[in-house]
Amino acid sequence: MATSSEKLKEVLKETLDNRGILGQIRARIRAEVFSALDDQSETRPTLSNENMLINELIREYLEFNNYKYTLSVLLTESGQPKDPIDRRFLAEELNITEDHATASTPLLYSMMTHFIQSPHKDSIGKRRREELAASRQSARDHFELSDTSGQSFSHEAGHAFVVRGGAR
Repeated sequence: MATSSEKLKEVLKETLDNRGILGQIRARIRAEVFSALDDQSETRPTLSNENMLINELIREYLEFNNYKYTLSVLLTESGQPKDPIDRRFLAEELNITEDHATASTPLLYSMMTHFIQSPHKDSIGKRRREELAASRQSARDHFELSDTSGQSFSHEAGHAFVVRGGAR
């Protein structure tokens, strides 16, 4: 039988988990551990313009969704400047035209909306979806395995595949 102390711990843990507090604590601990282990003396490659823009899009998205700890890891690991790039500059560089409705959401959302509503989306998307479906079906129908000696084992769909032996 659980003691009142154990019950209290369980209720407290459940409450913190339901409120999202435990997830935040875990994320913060991971970010702090990463930061402590990060070797600042290690030289990082120079950020290309493309990577800086991509990182900035991700930063804006993470900030909008309040992913503080993920953002701190991104900034530390990527070497992205602490201060964000001006949003208007970013929009101009990416040829994004904003209106009043989109100005309050991350640019990634505007980009997604553009590609989802693109007039060519259906023909390109359909063809690509068909190619992916065909390759998935092909992968399901036939696959090959090889062991460490280089011996090959193949399997065709509809036939039994049996594995025997092996060490634990």
